[in-house]
Amino acid sequence: MLMITEEIRRKLSDPMYYNNRELSWLAFNERVLEEALDESNPLLERLKFLAIFSSNLDEFFMVRVAGIKDQIKAGFNKPENKAGMTPKQQLTAITSKTHQMVQLQYHVFQDTLLPMLADEEIYIQEMISLTRMQTLQLEKYFEEHILPVLTPMAVDAYRPFPMLLNKSLNLVILLKDKHELSEGEKKTALVQVPSVLDRFIPVHGSHPKRLHFVMLEDVIRFFIHKLFTGYDIVSSSVFRITRNADLTIHEEGARDLLKEIEKELKKRKRGAAVRLEIQKKGFDYSILDYLTEELEIHKKDVYEVDGLIDLTALFSFYKKVSGEREHLMYQALIPQPTLELSHDEDILESVCNRDILLHHPFESFEPVVDFVAKAAEDPDVLAIKQTLYRVSGESPIINALIRAAEKGKQVTVLFELKARFDEENNVLWTKELEKAGCHVIYGMTHLKTHSKITLVVRRRNNRIERLVHLGTGNYNDQTAKIYTDLGLFTSKRKFGMDATNFFNHLSGYTEKPVYHHLSVAPFDIRKDILSLVDKEISFHQRFKNGHIILKMNSLTDKPIITKLYEASNAGVKVELIIRGICCLRPGLEGVSENITVRSIVGRFLEHTRIFYFHHNGEKKHFLSSADMMTRNMEKRVEIMFPVYEPAIKQRIMGILTTILSDNMKARIQDADGTYHYVKRRNEEPLIDSQSSLFSQAYRVKEDEE
Repeated sequence: MLMITEEIRRKLSDPMYYNNRELSWLAFNERVLEEALDESNPLLERLKFLAIFSSNLDEFFMVRVAGIKDQIKAGFNKPENKAGMTPKQQLTAITSKTHQMVQLQYHVFQDTLLPMLADEEIYIQEMISLTRMQTLQLEKYFEEHILPVLTPMAVDAYRPFPMLLNKSLNLVILLKDKHELSEGEKKTALVQVPSVLDRFIPVHGSHPKRLHFVMLEDVIRFFIHKLFTGYDIVSSSVFRITRNADLTIHEEGARDLLKEIEKELKKRKRGAAVRLEIQKKGFDYSILDYLTEELEIHKKDVYEVDGLIDLTALFSFYKKVSGEREHLMYQALIPQPTLELSHDEDILESVCNRDILLHHPFESFEPVVDFVAKAAEDPDVLAIKQTLYRVSGESPIINALIRAAEKGKQVTVLFELKARFDEENNVLWTKELEKAGCHVIYGMTHLKTHSKITLVVRRRNNRIERLVHLGTGNYNDQTAKIYTDLGLFTSKRKFGMDATNFFNHLSGYTEKPVYHHLSVAPFDIRKDILSLVDKEISFHQRFKNGHIILKMNSLTDKPIITKLYEASNAGVKVELIIRGICCLRPGLEGVSENITVRSIVGRFLEHTRIFYFHHNGEKKHFLSSADMMTRNMEKRVEIMFPVYEPAIKQRIMGILTTILSDNMKARIQDADGTYHYVKRRNEEPLIDSQSSLFSQAYRVKEDEE
């Protein structure tokens, strides 16, 4: 086996061999933005990608940028341990890149997509472009539906600048008293644009098939004088602030984590401002100076946008228009029933008989829901245990767990309250589960439980059976339609024993179990991955056939990256499929020339975690809830599990092969950390891996019929 000297280890720690985490994330979001530029995507889908880009950026500012600003404020100037950038250097680079991307985003929206909408007879209009009849129509709408909801807020010595909610849209108005002859001092007021009202207001046009909309904030601005009688409107500006929204949860001293999180959720809306977006149209720079001073925000954190502020609003626009213009959307793809199960087959019986793999969204998530629902109704089932991280608003799985508890079954739910931006939803569901009699665990101190596992225990013929589901994605029936994930059902005895030990460890005071099959973070997944890579290096030294394929959302963990560099130095072929952040740099001479990194950004969010090691033909396959990020390795409860059935291993290999052949949505990372689309060879067929996998699901079904 290749011996790695200390000198080589020091070389592999050089910051020049690593991408900065935050800049790598921005590169991912840039790939999302590229989908709005991609002419092969339908028009409304391109608008949705703009909305996704904006939503991603909101969360990035609320958490990552806010955290860096906190470091700078605290005087922390130590470089981060991979790319070696200080907080100030990171913030400067983030600001520069983000301004570039936002400028491109609005160029695409204003100059490309809006004209294309007009070609489809869909118009987002300015108030000044409306006819007199349309203006009168909107005036009536304003007085009846909008005005009663508005609250003008004067700002003066007695009424200080109000605490504006995170991500709220607001108007700042400069006013002049009509009765004062001299210029006099201008007055300032604020009006929040109500989030309870639809931002896209339909306007009756001359033709019934034409769709005309005006923006809610434009209607308010146009009639704003009705709120300030006796004053002239000098200017009115639309702006939006983003605040620090990361929760500071004091777990150690919290007697009740549920109450601690509820308390912190109230603070989230009022964190320090980290970004100010302001619409160029109609504002003057004295207002900008006023806002930056009041919000205590730096001018570099101001984004002057030429158009509609907050393009996450395009999510609602998509829903509003899609029913009228179906040809501007993706063709509907319905998740197919898996051929592993016949229509009349009982899911619990099937799992008892064989291992079953499901691939979402190409195959339906319904068997997972049925698994819990049937267990809730089956009189032989004694207990159901499940981890939950993110669930849908009307979760059928939670409803099934509630029914099971009401029927007297032992139901234990480890519900992770600290799932970022789902805390409020999870708190509500937790209370419902407890009310029904479920045993609810809130997670573990200082760790997030991110694993995806369900255990069903039933007694038949005086014998205990343990049925297990393990997955790479959340138990969320809605996201299962748009996230790619894999789930495995098994009744193998030692998997059942591992699942029992896993839940007992989380719910009680027991030593960490020794597992037969599961690898559980913190720490063990990293340890096992490093060991698997070492073994692959050893096999390659003897047989020259080393091959590793790792598919995940993000790769940031330095020990794992360094180990992959070692594998590359040993000659092992390493193929990485990483949708998002990748701190590893491929193709560096003497470091990573045997490593390739590709990212798939397309119609569905790539979420599967698949780890493959050739091992001289043994071909080890693992699925996991964990990405190879330091937080997943050290600060989360995660599960990695092996796949043993030859047919399932072959199927997983087919999935990886399809993804690696993608030449439409795949981007390759260069040695400098930049990404470019995969170059298609002459006469090579076009392959969109996600479309191909859906086509395979349809074709297999048709062949069966």
